[in-house]
Amino acid sequence: MINFGLIDEWAPSAGLVTTWSASATSIARAGEAPIHPVPPSHQQEEYLRAARRNEDAGFRFSRLCLISFDLEGPLDVDAMTRTVNEFVSRHDTFLSYFSLEPSGQIARHVVDADVVDFVPTQYGHFGDSQSIRDHVQAKTPGPFNWDCLTFGTIEREGNFTIYFAVDHLNSDGISQALACVDLIALYGSHVSGNPHGLAPAGSYIDYCRREREGTQELTVDDPQVSQWIELLEQNGGHLPTFPLDLGVGSEGYTRSALRTVRIMDEVSAQRIEDVCRALGAGFNSAVLAVAGITAHEFTGSDSYFGMTPKSTRTTPAEFNAVGWFTNLIPVPVDITSESTFTSVVADTQSSYERGKTLSEVSLHRIVELIPDDSPVQVGPGWVVPMVSYIDIRKLPGAQMFDHINGGVFGNRGSSEEVFLWVNRFPEYTVMTLMYPGTVEADESISRYIDKILQIFSSVADTGDYAPGEAVAPSVDDRTSLVGS
Repeated sequence: MINFGLIDEWAPSAGLVTTWSASATSIARAGEAPIHPVPPSHQQEEYLRAARRNEDAGFRFSRLCLISFDLEGPLDVDAMTRTVNEFVSRHDTFLSYFSLEPSGQIARHVVDADVVDFVPTQYGHFGDSQSIRDHVQAKTPGPFNWDCLTFGTIEREGNFTIYFAVDHLNSDGISQALACVDLIALYGSHVSGNPHGLAPAGSYIDYCRREREGTQELTVDDPQVSQWIELLEQNGGHLPTFPLDLGVGSEGYTRSALRTVRIMDEVSAQRIEDVCRALGAGFNSAVLAVAGITAHEFTGSDSYFGMTPKSTRTTPAEFNAVGWFTNLIPVPVDITSESTFTSVVADTQSSYERGKTLSEVSLHRIVELIPDDSPVQVGPGWVVPMVSYIDIRKLPGAQMFDHINGGVFGNRGSSEEVFLWVNRFPEYTVMTLMYPGTVEADESISRYIDKILQIFSSVADTGDYAPGEAVAPSVDDRTSLVGS
């Protein structure tokens, strides 16, 4: 299993800490890079603007992603140094950085690969996890810095931990798995002298060029734009929201909370998948259908406006590339009091397939195109609830995660909505929710989890679920909490 959680929950054992950061000379040379003609992706641009608006928050507002894993044997520092520099040079998202120009434009700068020079600094023995966590977060710069990524090792007798911390600007979920595979392969190659066997990585800069060229000529009359706007109009002119109270006020920041729950074993997951396959649907549609039925039961609304991330990687090389290759797509579904899981999941699959046709058109770009006189009103810094499904079994290197104590963690930033990830492992399926850390949200999330568990349990046991059939079991009765 991969360990998921906030960085606060990362618990590396004590050891000798060495950190690889960009050298002062490479940072100075990177600062001389001219403006590049390819802008950031739409998602990157809005992320950077949000980071700039909230730079005085008093904490790291931008998302910091961290992966860690353990390797046996003594650390070869020279091999690790070569590994780090080859890894950074291999993925051109790490060769870019961004500046906010006087015109208000966010401009890309691209450094030459020969500028890359990450060097090790030994910081001595750290005796507890908290001091290591504090060190990693303090040493990793924010998203407007070229060097918004650091690497490190924690050495002990007979083994060591490798960690990689990077701003979300340069990474998505698939990227974190790819980074783990790359670092292990490259380090093994530099230790042994044998080829690493990694396929060439695609260009994230080329992806951003393709996205921008594809969206710059769009108008409100284009089918993809009008389809998005029509969906928002049908939702009362607003973006979707979580179906229960989160206790989020209009002033200040609400720090993130996170809860991870094991929701079913693989036997139950396979039963649910069999039900879905018989109806022409996949497991991802089961997850979205359950979220939709849950929202219907809490709100009584006959329409569910689901949003789910979709990978925008399209070429074989891009599937080897680290970068933020995702967009949100809409998955609207009609659900009534007569609906059941089996009647909803096939419609959800059809809706998901329609939504995939919009994956190349970022909602951020759609918001830019909404006419001033439109009933659709979306303000700056918008956020929506997200439901994601990943079959971890299919990720690169998934088979080795159990053996290397692999982990994926995020910093405790600010949350206004609920992000839900369902991850399917070989032996069980886990649900992780990131949400505002308020008393009201804690209560709402508990109720939400109970309902999700009830629906999945019914489908696994009986092949269907009808809203309102049974009282939801408590979390303690149904499952064990993996994290909170």
